[in-house]
Amino acid sequence: MQPVRKLFITGASSGIGQALAGHYAAQGALLGLAARRAEPLHQLAARWPGQISCYPLDVTDAAALRAAGEDFMGRFGVPEIVIANAGVSIGTLTEHAEDLAAIRQVMDTNFFGMAATFSPFIGGMRRAGGGRLVGIASVAGIRGLPGSEAYSASKAAVISYLESLRVELRASGVKVVTVCPGYIATPMTAGNPFPMPFLMPADSAAARFAQAIERGRSYVVVPWQMAVVAKILRLLPNALYDRLLASAPHKPRRASHS
Repeated sequence: MQPVRKLFITGASSGIGQALAGHYAAQGALLGLAARRAEPLHQLAARWPGQISCYPLDVTDAAALRAAGEDFMGRFGVPEIVIANAGVSIGTLTEHAEDLAAIRQVMDTNFFGMAATFSPFIGGMRRAGGGRLVGIASVAGIRGLPGSEAYSASKAAVISYLESLRVELRASGVKVVTVCPGYIATPMTAGNPFPMPFLMPADSAAARFAQAIERGRSYVVVPWQMAVVAKILRLLPNALYDRLLASAPHKPRRASHS
């Protein structure tokens, strides 16, 4: 009989995080789930009694995350997988002074929140000689998108951060997995007033993510069609990229989802 797997997931109250929680809970895993909204977490815990520990918190609160991580490890041991999924997307334009607070919020949640999520667990994983640190980035971090200055910047920071962490932990046995979703059907994308190519259901995306995590892949784009798009975007010269994207539709300003 295989030992029960242990995972800690942030942003688990909806969207990708909730789908990942359901995927692993259905396999019998023990889960520590963190999110700002308590009720959806408790609903998940009621669906899988005895498997889920709920931690209502904001990932920008590093002290709360450390307390949650220490509580989970004290009860169940070091998790095999930690998934930093919590994130917000807010349409921002730097020319508007009132958007600066939103830009800070996006960076604090998407980038700092990821580092704060991993921090409590790295020491234990090092001592255990293995584990997976999984960061949910985005195709939006590969090149800057108009109207998504904060979101694109935060996800670009996440991609570089995860790469730095991967190299740093290479000799420890701890693998770092960067997941770059394209368009996934979640509350975060529900308000986008423009076509979303290759839109994928959250449950299907979670299954793909889990496969990549299991294999310990260093970097994966889901769905695969967006991986092709991402490679093309990387290769486009700035002049052509600017011309193509200048008239692209924008996410509405201040439309925030998590």
